[in-house]
Amino acid sequence: MDLVVVLVVCVSSFLLVLLWKQSHGKGKLPPGPTPLPIIGNVLQLNVKNISKSLSNLSKVYGPVFTLYFGMKPTVILHGYEAVKEALIDQGEEFAGRGSFPLAEKASDKFGVIFSNGKRWKDLRRFSLMTLRNFGMGKRSIEDSVQQEACTLVKELRKTNGSPCDPTFILGCAPCNVICSIIFHNHFDYKDKDFLKMMEKFNENVHIMSSPWIQEKHNKQTEFTTENLIMTISDLFAAGTETTSTTLRYGLLLLMKHPEVTAKVQEEIDRVIGRQRSPSMQDRGNMPYMDAVVHEIQRVIDLIPTNLPHSVTRDVKFRNYLIPKGTNILISLTSVHNNDKEFPNPEAFDPGHFLDESGNFKKSDYFMAFSAGKRSCMGEGLARMELFIFLTTILQKFTLKPLVEPKDINTTPANNGFASVPHSFQLRFIPI
Repeated sequence: MDLVVVLVVCVSSFLLVLLWKQSHGKGKLPPGPTPLPIIGNVLQLNVKNISKSLSNLSKVYGPVFTLYFGMKPTVILHGYEAVKEALIDQGEEFAGRGSFPLAEKASDKFGVIFSNGKRWKDLRRFSLMTLRNFGMGKRSIEDSVQQEACTLVKELRKTNGSPCDPTFILGCAPCNVICSIIFHNHFDYKDKDFLKMMEKFNENVHIMSSPWIQEKHNKQTEFTTENLIMTISDLFAAGTETTSTTLRYGLLLLMKHPEVTAKVQEEIDRVIGRQRSPSMQDRGNMPYMDAVVHEIQRVIDLIPTNLPHSVTRDVKFRNYLIPKGTNILISLTSVHNNDKEFPNPEAFDPGHFLDESGNFKKSDYFMAFSAGKRSCMGEGLARMELFIFLTTILQKFTLKPLVEPKDINTTPANNGFASVPHSFQLRFIPI
């Protein structure tokens, strides 16, 4: 028994020395709670609500602090000033992709989202150029979104006002827009291949395509079959799930707040009417709807801690020296819940994005698409889809919840990597 105790003490001491060396050997990391051997600070976090845990720790250690996930240190950035300073003011140094074991296992670090260095830079540049060539940011893409909005309305009409779970239908719409961009093909919502593709998203199955034969003899190229397949998979996953979840959560919030829905529909009647399809040109004349879309994204806080970053070199940040490769975790929740920028941040209030005259008001604190070098490539498309899809739904339907608005639960089912709403049903009543 005595031998076991001695071994435990020795091992614990050894691990603590290793942790100390990691903290002080290569740099001066920010302060943080004392980690336990092997497991680090895991026991000090609520894994079901990481954001709240980070907020509580920031009150003790300040806006920049260190946590250990296992044996590896992660620097936490909490609050707008720290996040802006890192992602924007020192964007190049904080542009690395941090460790994300589950995603790395699925992608093997291929593709554009979870890659680093030359691979990431080459694939991001190529992806942005190709998306532009395929029509991103042009009228042709808006036509595709409007066409899909019409298809979405037809599918919702098929429910005949009966209770339905909107998850699948709202997932098909943005997925079909991505299909129209990449494949120049629109799928029927009952198409077997389309259904199979939708079912396989969460499994991160490879979507096959042809290799880039102009590059086959270049051993340094990043344009390999593996990277091409994973990049397409990244575009589908990022362009479908995030938008569909935001739409679904948006409908839940609108049912919870019928007074907001009524004001939106009054604006739609006044600016667009009931017959003409909504377009992005209308957004400038619809400040309230624009504010509602932004407030939905702010309140749901879809990716509370962003995707993990890492520093690309040894970085001096404030009074600390962060060694190259250190993981960086960014609390977007702390930015979206800033009570000086957004009074009463817990409340769903489109007025957060309106000035005293009722005009739309931009905010630097709105980071639903992240910020800096690793910001979302599909931000323009996502903004277009959210505005046109939500406006079209509210133009054509009255949203009828199955319970009283006060009883609607808008708290997320989970608040770990992503904020996902509880399953719910509603009735789409044609207007």
